[in-house]
Amino acid sequence: MGWTMTLKDDFGVSAWTRHTGNFLSLFLLISSLFSIPAHSDIVLSKAHHFSWKAGSWGQCVGEVCGSGGVQTRAIWCVHMEGWTTHNSHCQHVEKPESKRQCFKVCDWHQDLFEWEISDWGACVLVPFFSNELKMRTTECITAQHGIQRRNIHCVRTSNRSTVSIRICEFFSQKPPVEQACLIPCPQDCVVSDFTTWSSCSKTCGAGLQHRTRHVLAAPMYGGANCPNLTETRTCTNSVDCPVAEGEYQYSLKVGAWSKCRLPHNKDAVLNGRTTVDFGVGSNENNSITTQTLDSHHQLRHHQYHHNHQAQAHIRYPMSWELEVGYQTRHVRCARSDGKNVMLSLCTKDTSPLTFQACVMPKDCQTSDWSSWSFCSKTCRSTDLSPGYRVRTRIMTQIPHGEGKQCPALEEKEACNIIGDLLPKCPRYTWRTTDWGECRIRPLLGQQDRRRANISLLCGGGVQTRKTYCVQVPDDSAAHYKKEVSRPVNAWLCDGDDPPLAAQTCSVPCQHQCLLSQWSPWSACLHENCKEPQGKKGGDVPDGHCVEEPPPTEEACDVACSTDCVVGSWSSWSSCSHSCATKTAEGKQSRSRTVLAIPGKDGKACPPAPALQEWRVCNDHPCSVFYWEASEWGPCTEDASSKTNETSSRNETSACPVGVQSRNVSCMRMNAAPVLSKRCLESSRPETTRPCLFPCKKDCVVTPFSEWTACPASCLPDNSTAAMQSRYRIIIQTPANGGQECPDTLYEGRECDSVRVCPVFRWRMNKWHSCTLVPDSVRRGLSGSGEACGNGLETRGISCVWEDGEPANMTECLKWAGPFPSQIRECRVACKDDCTLTAWSKFSDCTGCGGSRTRRRSLVGRSKKKERCLNAEMYPLEENQTCPCNEFLSQPFGNWSACILPNPPVFESLHGWMRHREVKECGQGLRYRAVACVDQRGHLVNPVLCTDSGYIVEVCHIACPLDCKLSDWSSWSACSSSCGSGLKIRSKWLREKAFNGGRPCPKLDLKNQVYEAVPCNRECGQYEWRTEPWSICTINTVDDLPACGEGVQSRKIRCVMRGTASREDGSPDDSMCDPEEMPPRAQVCYLACPNDCVVSAWGAWSNCCPQCDAGSARNRSRQILRLPAVENAACPDLVQSEPCLLNSTYFTYQYRVSDWSTCQLSENAICGQGSRSRLLDCVQSDGKTVALQKCQQFGLINKLQLLESCVVDCPVSCILSDWSPWADCSHTCGTQGHSVRTRRILQEAQEEGRPCPSQLSQTKPCSIRPCYMWLLNDWSLCAVEGAKCGEGVRRRNLSCVVHWGNWHESPPPQPVDRELCGDVLRQQLQQEMEQPCFVPCPGDCHLTQWSTWSSCQLTCLEGRSFESTGRQARSRAVIIQAMENQGSCPHQVFETQPCKGGKCHSYQWKTGGWTNNERPVWCQRSDGVNVTGGCFPQKRPTTLRHCHPPCTKPFSHCTPSGVCGCEKGYTEVMTSHGFLDYCTRTPGVDNSKKADVKTNSGRLKPRPSQSNDLFSEWTLRPVGPDGRVKLWVYAVAIVGFIVVLFIATLSFLICKPSKTSKASPPPQKPLTLAYDGDVDM
Repeated sequence: MGWTMTLKDDFGVSAWTRHTGNFLSLFLLISSLFSIPAHSDIVLSKAHHFSWKAGSWGQCVGEVCGSGGVQTRAIWCVHMEGWTTHNSHCQHVEKPESKRQCFKVCDWHQDLFEWEISDWGACVLVPFFSNELKMRTTECITAQHGIQRRNIHCVRTSNRSTVSIRICEFFSQKPPVEQACLIPCPQDCVVSDFTTWSSCSKTCGAGLQHRTRHVLAAPMYGGANCPNLTETRTCTNSVDCPVAEGEYQYSLKVGAWSKCRLPHNKDAVLNGRTTVDFGVGSNENNSITTQTLDSHHQLRHHQYHHNHQAQAHIRYPMSWELEVGYQTRHVRCARSDGKNVMLSLCTKDTSPLTFQACVMPKDCQTSDWSSWSFCSKTCRSTDLSPGYRVRTRIMTQIPHGEGKQCPALEEKEACNIIGDLLPKCPRYTWRTTDWGECRIRPLLGQQDRRRANISLLCGGGVQTRKTYCVQVPDDSAAHYKKEVSRPVNAWLCDGDDPPLAAQTCSVPCQHQCLLSQWSPWSACLHENCKEPQGKKGGDVPDGHCVEEPPPTEEACDVACSTDCVVGSWSSWSSCSHSCATKTAEGKQSRSRTVLAIPGKDGKACPPAPALQEWRVCNDHPCSVFYWEASEWGPCTEDASSKTNETSSRNETSACPVGVQSRNVSCMRMNAAPVLSKRCLESSRPETTRPCLFPCKKDCVVTPFSEWTACPASCLPDNSTAAMQSRYRIIIQTPANGGQECPDTLYEGRECDSVRVCPVFRWRMNKWHSCTLVPDSVRRGLSGSGEACGNGLETRGISCVWEDGEPANMTECLKWAGPFPSQIRECRVACKDDCTLTAWSKFSDCTGCGGSRTRRRSLVGRSKKKERCLNAEMYPLEENQTCPCNEFLSQPFGNWSACILPNPPVFESLHGWMRHREVKECGQGLRYRAVACVDQRGHLVNPVLCTDSGYIVEVCHIACPLDCKLSDWSSWSACSSSCGSGLKIRSKWLREKAFNGGRPCPKLDLKNQVYEAVPCNRECGQYEWRTEPWSICTINTVDDLPACGEGVQSRKIRCVMRGTASREDGSPDDSMCDPEEMPPRAQVCYLACPNDCVVSAWGAWSNCCPQCDAGSARNRSRQILRLPAVENAACPDLVQSEPCLLNSTYFTYQYRVSDWSTCQLSENAICGQGSRSRLLDCVQSDGKTVALQKCQQFGLINKLQLLESCVVDCPVSCILSDWSPWADCSHTCGTQGHSVRTRRILQEAQEEGRPCPSQLSQTKPCSIRPCYMWLLNDWSLCAVEGAKCGEGVRRRNLSCVVHWGNWHESPPPQPVDRELCGDVLRQQLQQEMEQPCFVPCPGDCHLTQWSTWSSCQLTCLEGRSFESTGRQARSRAVIIQAMENQGSCPHQVFETQPCKGGKCHSYQWKTGGWTNNERPVWCQRSDGVNVTGGCFPQKRPTTLRHCHPPCTKPFSHCTPSGVCGCEKGYTEVMTSHGFLDYCTRTPGVDNSKKADVKTNSGRLKPRPSQSNDLFSEWTLRPVGPDGRVKLWVYAVAIVGFIVVLFIATLSFLICKPSKTSKASPPPQKPLTLAYDGDVDM
């Protein structure tokens, strides 16, 4: 079952037919329901006093969706005056309904309708309520209020058709239709200053002058319109016009040529007078348009037929044909007052040309649009701008005549605007190959390479790697994964810095272990150290000791007064040998001395041998045994680990584990090996250890890169084949037997898909006969029946293949080069024309630079005609420069830099592995461009002079020379004789670096470099060794007993510390410290019998450094024998002395020396090393002593004496390979050059060879001639055959050759057009003709367009309001005769957008006052004086007035409107505040005398602005009211007090004293003088 519903809404009536069950029909019903008007209705009653008023219908309510809904509205009764009353006053019958059925819309209906909202329109000014344009009274500061609107419709989502707005209002509120906006402040029209007045329009009598101005900025945003751009005034010449000259001037005036049309039927006879229709819309006064109906009908029919053929024209023609028509123009005689008069007043003998042949218009025809190109943006990137795509079409028909020009042949549109729908753009990053092997040779200078043994070098080195660019994989695109490691062009990664291409490394050195001297032997330990008895120290039970314990007491003898007394034993002497041998053993001795001789019956002294004892020492054997281990052997396969290796091979790929072994033997010091049992087994070194086999490393290479692109365009048939290439890069080199690298890293092949360009050529038909204007047209206009004059001839052209087969014309337009001309001018000779013979052949050329001639001659009656004898119009001889094939080559520009040859591509790919060093010197080539010119000095193709276009010569680049130093000198002696010092060696400069060689290290002022190492001389290396004292020798007298004081001596020797006392070879005494030399003799005392005997003094007690300053030290001795007499005194047994620093005691501390220079291994030149410093023990008096002294005092050294250090390696600069030579910067001329660049991969470090300054090289390009079309300036407006009227101005295209730089000589020179290409195609792209108008005398006309004004932006507070600015130009009206003002056109101006504009502000400027007047003008911020732009209400005044006028002498009107006095005069005011007169100011030098008689009637000169300012600040003692001001009284009082004080002070000072006889000199009286006018 079907039904039809008509939906009527606010947008018309539409009908649909739907089947039941279609849900859309339901919503059509909704539309019909909502289309019912819902506005409030007023129903008037019959009495016309009360009426019903209804409100708007409410929403449709109901329990369920559908047609069961109900709508209600309010109804009330109102009086005609608008107040509400009771419903009974209104007619019940007329009461409108308040309830109706409706269709309740559900929420899910909302998906079928939506608001369609347009963009906001432009912001326009809010119109005034009075609809009148009111003058602005306040200045706009920022912006003015405006309003902008938009269109809003309710549409169906299915087909976007419009429905009632009330449907969408049910779901959502209607969006606002208009909103407030801001418009920039009004900008008035701004015009320039007037030009100077023109010359008078007449040379006699009265005429007119004019001056013009042009528009600088058009009015915008409601600004004031432009004022008149022209001012005109009358001018009168002193010379009166002669009476004979007429009042008017007559000028032949022509109209514009009509459109070209085809002629009527040939030789048609027309009834009545035959004229020609001059075109539709012609308003010329003398136009005649009568014509027969039949011919007019035929013309229209022919035009229709022609247009119909044009529309049915083949889109892709095979040939082109042209038709010749005619065109006419009006000719009239114009009088200077603008009226037309008889033509005979302007023409005398010759009639003007009113017709001419023309080419029938042919519109440009184009092909269909090509398919759209791919979008330039194919992926999502950070750039949010959309991509674009292009489609093109080609020209299939060239326009001719006034046919339509070709439309745009290329169209571009945005695409992929929503970037989120695109896949992510591929990202690119730098990748690197593995580091190459560590090499030390690149770090060596030229001098070191000749000396060093390369195989033994170790320490710091350098290793390099290659960087390349790859595509980063995208997880969402699986097809990218296989392209991950494929190298791509490096410019894709240019945004990021490439990784380092070089780094320092280290080759391990075999370090020699540095050992100190042997320490003293420790106590003997048991070999089994784990047993308790073998441990050193510790108390154990007494049962462990087998021997008897030593006695705790022993018997002693007390000497009697007459007994012999012997002293105690001395300390044991040093051992005579350090160890025991078969022939010698060590011994040491001790002794004692007799202190008192025995008396009578006393105990006798022991014999002399008993006073000395000997014992054996150092009885251990001299032989020493130790373990000696050989070097570790090579890593061999461990059979025991095979099983474990096999089981774990599947789990890990670790390198296999092997074993190393070495021999260990027991050695005797300075002897051969001995049995192993002689050495301690516990200290035996390891003989085996595990090791790692070197892992196999296979060669890893990247996949091949993509093939380089083949040429997209076709190639000529005889050109060389295009090539494409690809490459891959070695990432990891093989090692330890791994797979070798492939041999092929670079591949090249010929391009297969490059097509050969097709060959087409133009085929020209013969020229048709010369076509003239038809006879009927000629007779109807001029009455002449002779068919002669100027005409046109045409020819057809077609396109053919190389073999002559016809082809489409578009193919030749694309491939055949310039298309030939289809039309040319011709002439059919008339009877009165000058007849000439044809040109003869050119004469033979005389050589290069000569000329050739051809001639012609007049024939018949032409020989006697005067105008035919005019050589300028009819030349009889023509000269032509002879062609010359001799060319001159001349060098041009400077030589290029010396360019070294590039390595082959394959070699450059391996360069990073071979570590080849870039050759920066040697033999190269340099280039200089050659300019090839012909005999006329025109630049031609350089191939005509040279094969390559260059002069090439061999050049040499000097190789860099490194800095050369001498060898190391010998080490100096240690700088200290005791303790730590330095020993130094040095090198000195032999040759400085040259040509970028390795620089020298830092040298001192003597051009030397030093190396210092610490040295140490033991302070206690030599010591004084003493022998026992001799017997005390006493000189006795008279056989007295030998007792009392005597003398004893001893021997002293300087020996090396630690040596036996009996070893031979004692050094010189100078090796020991003389200050520490013990005494060789001393006074001794041998006690007599019965005397008191005491022992020798004991050691001094220690002084306490931390104790008080008054502390002391003591020593004591014992009584060995008491005196015989009881009262006899014994000597003191205790002795003390104060503790004095550096006298009786010393303190000690550690001191370290300076660090040595960083010491490397013997075969290393840089890298890891160590530096050391030495430790000294220093006594408090500054003396260096043995380290044992500090150790004895328990001092602990916490200072580090050895640390690692690094010597920076002299890494030379590493550069990338040269890039390929770039394309020439200019395709022609002398400015072209090609550039190649390289970048720094590694900067030079330390004394490495520095980077060269030349990172780019430039090579000149061959100098090719620059051919270009030069568009000449427009010619003056030319009116053919008349003085004024409609004319044409033309410009020509000329082909010129230049050298690429317009500003340098030689200037562009004209050459043949064929060298520049297709002139017709070029003319189609330019406007070659423009209609113009030459005003006749008396015509009111417009000037030419002014030049475009400077670009101006709309700005707010100096900031640009918009991105593009505007510039304007205008045409002013010129009035030549006042009676023609009524026919004047209106002045015009136009604007255009521009870029690069500036913000301008406007400000009123004023000049100086002159006779109470001053100029006021508006000035733009760039200093240009303009009219408009400044706010009119802020214009400063131009006149100033004072009331009453200033007529007093020397008075003038001040800017404040009050009369004041000139500079040098003071105002004297009346009691009413007006100026009474001007009086001269005292003390002011004024050469003018105030003569009232001579100045009262004189016109006051104009005061300067500075005078006005000074007048305002002049001190005026009298106020405007005529009273003396208060400050005058104050000044008078202060002055009186000062005078009184001076007088009193003078009296006191000058008062004569009583003793003074001289009287003071007389004082001059104080006088006040006033040199004023007599009137004072």
